[in-house]
Amino acid sequence: MVHIRPIRADDGARLNEAYERLSPESKYRRFLGVKPRLTSSDTRYLVQVDGRDHVALVATPLDDPESIIAVARFIRSEQDSRAAEWAIVVGDPYQQEGLATALLERLARAAAERGITRFKATMLADNGPAHRLVRSLAPGATRERHLGTVDEIEVELAS
Repeated sequence: MVHIRPIRADDGARLNEAYERLSPESKYRRFLGVKPRLTSSDTRYLVQVDGRDHVALVATPLDDPESIIAVARFIRSEQDSRAAEWAIVVGDPYQQEGLATALLERLARAAAERGITRFKATMLADNGPAHRLVRSLAPGATRERHLGTVDEIEVELAS
């Protein structure tokens, strides 16, 4: 069992610890490249959300609320206020257990409440779990662009 809550400005150290626990493959899939650690600038950016255009949720175990095991976020597009880029990362021991789905569903509801109607994501073309996750959000309502090793996917959110 987990607790899902908005990220807080004081989550920086917990976020760094969670990132350090990720496997190199999970880090690569999240950032689409090698990123051994988060810089202090990365951490500030990731925890300083405004709750409207940049929203992030974290999952923590019920028995250890100080430990972040997953993060999901969206950032509204500056070019199109009805669209947002989203990203999600789940700690390796918690993958394939439905946590990403629960986070993405909550994130989509939060986006819809803020007037966002489309989610966009860039992911590795061979990241099957991420592709299945986004397709589960809106089956049949996705647009994809294949760009070599990465895919850009856009999905209409349920209204």
